[in-house]
Amino acid sequence: MKRVERILMTIVILAITKAGAWGQTKFDEDRMERDIEVAENILSTMLKQQFDKRSFFPIEVNGNYRAGYGVTFTIPNLQSGFLFEQFNVPALTWLDGPGSFSYSYSNTDPEGVTIIDRNGITQQKESAEKIAEDQRNKSRVINGTAARTPKARKSSKANRDSLKEESNEKTVKAIKEFIADYGDLIGQLAPNERIIITNRAEDGRMWFGQFNNQNESTFLSIESTKGDVSQYRQGKLTRDQLFTKLKVVNTKSESELQPDLELLASIFNRLYRSDLSKTFFTQENTYYERLKDFGVIYYMQVYSSNQQGEDFWSMPTVSLNEVDQETRDKKVKELYPQFAKSIKEDMLEYGRTLKSLKDDESLILNIVLTRCRGCQIPSTLELTVKNSVLKDYSSGKLTKEVAMQKIAEKKGAEQ
Repeated sequence: MKRVERILMTIVILAITKAGAWGQTKFDEDRMERDIEVAENILSTMLKQQFDKRSFFPIEVNGNYRAGYGVTFTIPNLQSGFLFEQFNVPALTWLDGPGSFSYSYSNTDPEGVTIIDRNGITQQKESAEKIAEDQRNKSRVINGTAARTPKARKSSKANRDSLKEESNEKTVKAIKEFIADYGDLIGQLAPNERIIITNRAEDGRMWFGQFNNQNESTFLSIESTKGDVSQYRQGKLTRDQLFTKLKVVNTKSESELQPDLELLASIFNRLYRSDLSKTFFTQENTYYERLKDFGVIYYMQVYSSNQQGEDFWSMPTVSLNEVDQETRDKKVKELYPQFAKSIKEDMLEYGRTLKSLKDDESLILNIVLTRCRGCQIPSTLELTVKNSVLKDYSSGKLTKEVAMQKIAEKKGAEQ
């Protein structure tokens, strides 16, 4: 009996010791942050080398790790000569980005164009006509002619298209080489975790500014697993085999309005107004981006409450008024899983109204979530479902439970 007790005690001690050792080496946040910063610098340098080191604008790369998912590196939408060759102020409608360039521009001011830095400080204000005239004068000097002829404009557009294609090829080349040669520097990634490089910001906002005759933006995403990179580094995969295993999305947005896409946007706009929603609500229009041979991305921003004075909040979807911060945050944590479930259900119920998507294309909801610091809910939520799943659910081939399981979920950094 005593022998059995000693054996059991030994097993318990060994288990505790092993668990303690595992806990100590489980995850090193400082090391992960350092690895990501080093990788950001390497990728930025490799992109600069592709686009000429003398580039005026910095190439900013931002990395973000999500446990169980992997590291996502966001890069600017790189197109040679994009800003200078296509910059025509009166045609500029909207421009925003995650740090690709240092400014946001708007021509909504009736007096002209206001240029604002990231801190909201106005740095320059001139009339749109003056800036456009300066640009035209510069074009005349460069081309050595008094004015551009229609033929010259056509030639210029062809040159721009050629430059954009060349820039895209350079970007893809640099990203593939980065994954192959330096992807293993992020040492704590599990074999099934991802290394993703994309020109789409986490919250979805990325260079939707449109210029004269320019209605396309590029969506680029290249993804590998840490396991595949390790296999290559160990000589178990050739470089070409690794490149073949990369998941590459390289497509362009389409500007043509499509009734079914507009309809679904209006449906989500109505469903998530504060008078109908039972969880989070939207105060802004849902907008979408149609991507050729890929699908459609809908962008939403949802809120949980309205501030009343300095210390109190109203939560219209749950009929709460004058609640303090602690009560508000507690309720937000309760509402998040309900919201995630309900919006997945709405994707299935109303996503099947889409008629213009191919079976292998996807419906994607990119959602910026309500702010709630310390609430341990994600800052963003991206939901993806294939159109074939929507069709099978609509025809009764899939039950609601099975279809819900086929909706891929990607969560942003925890708040």
